Amino acid sequence: MAASPRFVPEGVIPATLLALTADLEIDEVESRRHLRHCIDVDGVTAVTVNGHASEVHACTFDEQRRILDFSLEEVGGKIPVVCGVFADGSLEAARIARMAQQSGASALLVFPSQCFGMGAQLRPEMPISHFKRIADASDLPIICFQYPLATFGYPFETLLLMCEQIPSICAIKDWTAEPAAHERNIRTFQSLSRPVNLLTTQSSWLMSSLTMGAKGLLSGAGSVVADLQVALFRAVQRGDLLAARKINDRLFPLQQAFYAPPFVDMHNRMKEALVLLGRLKHAYVRPPLAKIPSEEIVRLRLALSAARINVDGAEPDN
Repeated sequence: MAASPRFVPEGVIPATLLALTADLEIDEVESRRHLRHCIDVDGVTAVTVNGHASEVHACTFDEQRRILDFSLEEVGGKIPVVCGVFADGSLEAARIARMAQQSGASALLVFPSQCFGMGAQLRPEMPISHFKRIADASDLPIICFQYPLATFGYPFETLLLMCEQIPSICAIKDWTAEPAAHERNIRTFQSLSRPVNLLTTQSSWLMSSLTMGAKGLLSGAGSVVADLQVALFRAVQRGDLLAARKINDRLFPLQQAFYAPPFVDMHNRMKEALVLLGRLKHAYVRPPLAKIPSEEIVRLRLALSAARINVDGAEPDN
């Protein structure tokens, strides 16, 4: 199927969190409240659900459909909703893509199969075939999630072939861990005859990434600081690096807190930050994820204070 022209992913796109009850069921009321806060931020161009930040790895197919459905209802067409496609098998990935289109999503965020971490660099036809099956199942625009090459990332040459052969791919969520490779991706893919936007997810060095020319960002940290991300993105876009540095100075302590070792706790920390800010009632997570220690919650409180984000919900001027 041909890619839909309706939505070109760019700008600031928070990857939203999923609220859970004490018995680890989906808390729809709190999840909707969280969504409302994200979409009400001026400058947010879309939201993502069923991604890493919403613990998609621990959600069944039916739960993913439910999350997408109530998210679309809550957003009410104000901005596009991107749906994650998280599956190791191509047939299941295609099934999720069909469901997302039928429900009314505006785009797909396609995660790599874990199979790609076992030598797929030598078989580029495997990821190409994977994406083609997804594209055949849905005509929604595709955001390709590029991981670090040492994990499940696609070699540069393979990623280029994918973009050339699959017109549905309109953006890359770039988590390339090396700044030089990240900049090459920005320069290359946004300059193709059919440009593919780079959405950075280099949230621990966001300002550096944005100044390289990324067309936007797609990040779990946007579930907490979408307003600061918008302010930073706008400052970089207009070339006001002095303003950008001031905003980055506020983001820095939170970036250090969210992305500290162990990295797997990043979204747990974001949930706890939202509890401290009064935007979520609880920070329950599904196993094997586990609640962070109390001393780390203290560090999050200090990071919010250093970022001049008050736990009573009132935020000072930039």
